[in-house]
Amino acid sequence: MTEQLSINNSNTAVIIMDYQNRQVASLAEGVRDELLRKANEVLAASRNKGTPVFYVEGVRGERTPDREIHESVTPKAGEVVVTKSRTGPFSTTEIDDVLKKQGIETLVLMGISTSGCVLTTVRWASDIGYKLVVLSDCCADQDDEVQRVLMEKLFPRQATVVTSQEFLRALA
Repeated sequence: MTEQLSINNSNTAVIIMDYQNRQVASLAEGVRDELLRKANEVLAASRNKGTPVFYVEGVRGERTPDREIHESVTPKAGEVVVTKSRTGPFSTTEIDDVLKKQGIETLVLMGISTSGCVLTTVRWASDIGYKLVVLSDCCADQDDEVQRVLMEKLFPRQATVVTSQEFLRALA
């Protein structure tokens, strides 16, 4: 999809997935710092504009400190946090019902890892009718080539892929 990005705050939500201590720690320091900085810019601007923010965390088994949401991107009071037990949030959480009850039609996605939660969410959410925006520089994967192929070749078939700065300009 190569359409001009237009954001309607009344039916758009930002979804931040798996920004948990374990996943964040697995990234190289420079990548990690830049990813967290950009994610925080998106979160702050979205909250400022009244765009709802939803968190998705993955917890299988016991909740341990490495499975907690990273301290630099913690949810604010009133923000929805859903806990999934599989790769994507739709199969094991109530996120679809929660989004629909709020009239959400467009999802802005960021997550770790691109080949895991982001890929699964793009495929499932597209199949059930959501419009999708993937923030390429707010997603990360252990494999740079997989990241490139998903962002350049696969995701554009079902989503608008933009940088965080392009999203922030459209949000303004």
